[in-house]
Amino acid sequence: MKIGYLRVSTESQKEDRQEDGLKALCDEIYVEKISGASKKRPVYQEVIGKLRPGDALVVWDLDRAFRSTVDALLEAEKLRHRGIAFQIVNLNVDTATPSGELIYTVMAAFAQFERQTLIRRTREGMEAARRRGVHIGRPYKLHLEEIILAHSRIEAGQSTLSEMAAEFGCSRETLVQGLRRICYQD
Repeated sequence: MKIGYLRVSTESQKEDRQEDGLKALCDEIYVEKISGASKKRPVYQEVIGKLRPGDALVVWDLDRAFRSTVDALLEAEKLRHRGIAFQIVNLNVDTATPSGELIYTVMAAFAQFERQTLIRRTREGMEAARRRGVHIGRPYKLHLEEIILAHSRIEAGQSTLSEMAAEFGCSRETLVQGLRRICYQD
């Protein structure tokens, strides 16, 4: 039996391309909508549990099943020990053959390299943005004008932290963080 597994990272992404490619090749297809880096993938675990000796796990792309070389190689080894083949359709790789196993190992290494490169570039880009004064992360709840107004009223004794937080519809801690952001910058 050939069981297809396909994954997309978010609910908004479409699995059509992968599904169309696997329909003609697989007896069953399972779809998972979760990040490939996620430690827990319930649909994937269900598929792995369903596979029996002589079956094949079929994926469209290598990165649709695994994101790290170590994970990919360990899973392929576990499948092999259970007598289960692993096929990557768009690479025409079948780990049931020695040449397929070699190609798979090399491709898994490239996938890991690509992921690490993307992570490094993202971190470098975020650091460059921070150096230029760009805020990274969630937007601030309070605007600069609101924080300045709160600061001046509190300093003048016209209002308390709690009263100003209530006026702006935020928690007291959010207002304190905003005040620290503008009053105690280096």
